[in-house]
Amino acid sequence: MERLQKVIAHAGIASRRKAEELILQGKVTVNGEVVKQLGTKVGPNDVVEVNGIKVEKEAPVYFLFYKPKGVVTTVKDDKNRKTVLDFFPEVTERIYPVGRLDYDTSGILLMTNDGEFANLLTHPKYEIEKTYIAKVKGIPTREHLKQLQKGIRLDDGLTAPAKAKFLSANKRKNTAIIELTIHEGRNRQVRRMFEKIGYPVMKLKRERYAFLDLTGLNAGEWRPLTPHEVKQLIVLAKNGGNRR
Repeated sequence: MERLQKVIAHAGIASRRKAEELILQGKVTVNGEVVKQLGTKVGPNDVVEVNGIKVEKEAPVYFLFYKPKGVVTTVKDDKNRKTVLDFFPEVTERIYPVGRLDYDTSGILLMTNDGEFANLLTHPKYEIEKTYIAKVKGIPTREHLKQLQKGIRLDDGLTAPAKAKFLSANKRKNTAIIELTIHEGRNRQVRRMFEKIGYPVMKLKRERYAFLDLTGLNAGEWRPLTPHEVKQLIVLAKNGGNRR
């Protein structure tokens, strides 16, 4: 017997938190009866439906995707822009992105149909590190990098301490390459942090996600995560991330 929201999450329909919302909204039935109790447990012979559609249990799958710039991190887009799912035509499972990368940002993005796994990696309290390489207009001073490290006051509050590393500069073009590591996932956070200190981002790439990198992949390509990598990510999240 498993909790109802866990069954829905494992089927790839929604994250566990979203599944709980669907239950509370009366959109889930078990054996034809509406169930609104979050503690409800179901067995393998119970028929679970969400919005009238039967839940079919899928085997969990996990992918590491090198998202190109100019691709939307959604399952579908009302403006008919290219989405991350367009790169997985042969995958039959109902996968979706773990977290987000904005339209103009490239780099590592995880894809899965495991709602619990996605929730674990995106919940702020688990503090999974993400490392970005940013090309910025202007050449930040050491003092500005210290501001990034201490936290930047944005419209939605103070950012958590980050790791900032100066990589290179082009004085002729007045640009710099900065490595920034954060463990939050606010909307366009890295871009907003640099804008706040006066160095707008010209180009942005997520280079690492925890211990994972893009080795062996070109933009638009993906590979399955190994079972060991999946276990490592789960352990890492439950242990509070990989910050030192």
